[in-house]
Amino acid sequence: MTVSWRRDGTVLRLAALAALVFMSGCATKSPAPVVDRTVAPAKQVAAVPGGAVYHTVKKGETLYSIALEYGHDYREVAAWNNLENPAAIKVGQQLRVSPPAAAPSPQTPAVEVKPIAGPAVVEARPLGEAAAPVPSENFKREPKGGKLPYSDQALAQVQKGEAPVQAAPAKPEAKPESRPAEAVTNEEDGVEWTWPYTGRLLAGFSEGANKGLDIAGKEGDPVLAAASGKVLYVGNNVRGYGNLVIVKHNNVYLSAYAHNSRILVKENQNVARGQKIAELGASDADQPKLHFEIRRQGRPVDPLKYLPQR
Repeated sequence: MTVSWRRDGTVLRLAALAALVFMSGCATKSPAPVVDRTVAPAKQVAAVPGGAVYHTVKKGETLYSIALEYGHDYREVAAWNNLENPAAIKVGQQLRVSPPAAAPSPQTPAVEVKPIAGPAVVEARPLGEAAAPVPSENFKREPKGGKLPYSDQALAQVQKGEAPVQAAPAKPEAKPESRPAEAVTNEEDGVEWTWPYTGRLLAGFSEGANKGLDIAGKEGDPVLAAASGKVLYVGNNVRGYGNLVIVKHNNVYLSAYAHNSRILVKENQNVARGQKIAELGASDADQPKLHFEIRRQGRPVDPLKYLPQR
């Protein structure tokens, strides 16, 4: 295209051509893409309950010994791991040794709000409309002072027209609560302890070496419950303990009595402090003795810190 200028400057072809090109470009441009900036909803992630404790089965361990180590009933540990046979565990197996977390309720129950009850309505009646008949003067009533035993002083007061004064009855003297002198109460957890046997001490508690006390004795002597509680285990499935009795006293403490010759209680039986639960023996031991343990939340502790001095 030829662009020419006229000397008079009335027509400017170059400007008209530029305007035409600009309008053509605007007509052919594609519309700008629309970007969706809406934020996608976050995924609903279910909360996984934490704090679960697992134990790896080692050689020589049984479900009974593992439950004792963690202070639980072996039946509970079997239930947490869906074990029908408590003896069917294998080396290297992972066992849950803590109770599963309680499942949250699907819906929080609505709280019922009730209005506060106002004061009772008092019904006003005229004096002539009493609900109960007024007793007549002929109705015999006792004096307000009550009955008194006969005495010269009381007779003199009546003759003078004075109301006899009744002496307040003497309060019975409070007697101190009787409790065995050998019992000691753990104030922290409220367990009252006593010695399960009074023989000679062979070995004391040692961290990692001896989990309790070894007490020498005579075979057949009575073994007593050191505190009141419920029998958790009876049997000889815990290696190194022989005939064993375990008593659970609360959610914190349990006690163990090993090497018995005879066991006199059953599982789930309630026992009282000082009750005979077994007879001393030498089962799985080199001599007649009682091996006694106190466990706090499954961990062995020194029984001498809980038993009374002797």
